[in-house]
Amino acid sequence: MSTSSFSNETIESSSLPKAREQRFLPLSPAYVKVNLLCRLLLWLVILVALVVVYWQPWFELPSPMQKAIPGLLIAIASLGLLLSVYGVIGDKIKGYALREHDLSYKSGVIFKSIISQPILRIQHVELKHGPIDRHFGLASLEVFSAGGAMHTFAIPGLPEEKARELRQYILEHGDIAANE
Repeated sequence: MSTSSFSNETIESSSLPKAREQRFLPLSPAYVKVNLLCRLLLWLVILVALVVVYWQPWFELPSPMQKAIPGLLIAIASLGLLLSVYGVIGDKIKGYALREHDLSYKSGVIFKSIISQPILRIQHVELKHGPIDRHFGLASLEVFSAGGAMHTFAIPGLPEEKARELRQYILEHGDIAANE
C-alpha cells in the first residue's frame, strides 16, 4: 500500500486573488485612432453610396424612396457616429495583463469580460497583422490553449515590438512547471 500526499482542503473564498485587481495595460493609442478611422470610412462609404443612388441620372427613383432617402441619410449618419463613439470607448477599455503564471485580456463596455489563460495551458501563440496594422506598426497576439482548435483569445492593437516580446516570453516560459 502506498502513501500519497493527496489533499483536497477547503479554500476560503475571501482568500482568493481578485481578478479585477490585476493591473491591465492599455492597448496602443494608435489602435484606437486606426479603428476610429476605419469605422468612419466605412460609414462614409455607405453614406456616399446612398447619395449616389439618390442623385444618379440613369433612372428615376419612386417618389416614396426619394422622400425617404434624406431621413435615411440622417439616420445612417447618426448611427455611424454613435457606433464609432461606442467603438472608441470600447477600444480604450481593452487591456491585457501578463503575470508570472497567466495572461489575461479584458474588454467590454456593457458586457465586460476578463479572459485569463494559464501560461502552462498555452499551446501556441500567433502574431498577426494585416496591411493596415503593419502600416501603423500594430499587431494582434492570438493565444491558443491546449486542446482547442480556435484561439482562446486575441489581444489586438499591440505595438508590434511589444507583441513580439509577449510572444517570446510566453514561448520561453511555457514549461514553467517543469523548472520548479
